[in-house]
Amino acid sequence: MQKTILLGLLVLAACNGQPRQEPTPPAEAVPFSIDELQRRTFHYFWDLADSVNFQTPDRYPTLTFSSIAATGFGLSSYLVGVERGYISREAAAERVVQTLRVLSRLPQGDAPEGVSGYKGFFYHFLTLDKATRFKQVELSSIDTGLLMAGVLSVMSYFDEEKPVEQEIRNLADALYRRVEWDWMLDDSLRLSMGWHPESGFIPARWQGYNEAMVLLLMAIGSPTHPIPAECWDRWCSTYEWAEFQGQENVQFDPLFGHQYSHVWIDFRGIQDAYMRGKGIDYFENSRRATLSNRAYCIQNPKGFSGYWENCWGLTACDGPANEKRSANGKEWQFFDYRARGASAQRVVDDGTIAPTAAGGSVPFEPELCLAALEYMWNTHYHGLIGEYGFKDAFNLSYTFGQGNKNGWFDVDYLGIDQGPILLQIENYRSGLLWEVMKKNPYILEGLKKAGFSGGWLNG
Repeated sequence: MQKTILLGLLVLAACNGQPRQEPTPPAEAVPFSIDELQRRTFHYFWDLADSVNFQTPDRYPTLTFSSIAATGFGLSSYLVGVERGYISREAAAERVVQTLRVLSRLPQGDAPEGVSGYKGFFYHFLTLDKATRFKQVELSSIDTGLLMAGVLSVMSYFDEEKPVEQEIRNLADALYRRVEWDWMLDDSLRLSMGWHPESGFIPARWQGYNEAMVLLLMAIGSPTHPIPAECWDRWCSTYEWAEFQGQENVQFDPLFGHQYSHVWIDFRGIQDAYMRGKGIDYFENSRRATLSNRAYCIQNPKGFSGYWENCWGLTACDGPANEKRSANGKEWQFFDYRARGASAQRVVDDGTIAPTAAGGSVPFEPELCLAALEYMWNTHYHGLIGEYGFKDAFNLSYTFGQGNKNGWFDVDYLGIDQGPILLQIENYRSGLLWEVMKKNPYILEGLKKAGFSGGWLNG
């Protein structure tokens, strides 16, 4: 039930919008490099944030709505821009403070329209013009969580006594403190996935291992509206530990669930009670998930085109179409936007590969992931690469319809897939986000209350 509803929410990202003409990429392919990939991906956030409300579009060049989670990734991306010399610290601080001012002033309330959030939470998607609720999307706990992770990152990064940096810290602190995490909690100590003013809390609850680790830790660490520390043990009690493709780990099929929380928290060497019992940490768990995802693609049991040791990666992403097609004596079910993945729990595979699957896992298996990114970049440059780096996805088995003779290539970039590429590569290179968040008192409080210890947390 949880997964069904979650996928229903995710599929909203595929709503059709009005495409805007993207600048034509250079005629000559630019060879792959980490620097080039990071620089282009950074500019997705820097160039495309709205010039008035500073929210990040869910996708581009198709313009639909802004994504509150993508705005969270965007806030953290500005820190990479400073450290890599793409922008000055002053320019980043000005962009950040403008973004936080807007977020703090956007209308909150229980009305079904004309507001942006309620009880400190924000709606999953906001309109491009007014940054208010898009249609009837849910007030989202996880998307608010990803936004707040970005908010806390700028709070801890901008630590100088300049007035603008003081304002950043004050605004960020106030935004985090006003989120009523405990309001989203039910009697079974589980957070709801969301709420609608028309119908109340949605049935789905956060349980089983997935991307919500950072959400729970921030909720536990809140000084104003905390959820009980016991929620963490309740969360862990719903894990599924199993073997898949030669790897034993906590199962979750799309790779984004093994990546998002790791963007902001360095889980290397720190353990909760569950991981102490397994003798590993969550970083190792994600490493194993990355290896099993890759191994499944190499095995390629469904016989899709293009899969091999340097061309792999199943996660939530765009897809060619929601339809069945027959070719070479096989009938395949294809999907549009869908959480694809492979684990002992389930396999959702229609031949669609998303570069963010390897890109967001770079810290876990850098050699294998960078080799995949380099191959995809150099091999499919003209179909897959553009001004802002990797387009969201491609499918070499979908050769149906006009323009797809050599396979389907997405026209869009997605903010929530661009973010992990940029930020996780930076964590691999410098540990930037990890080190920044180690200074955040709310993250530290959440980790300690949840029972984490060891490694840097004891330092």
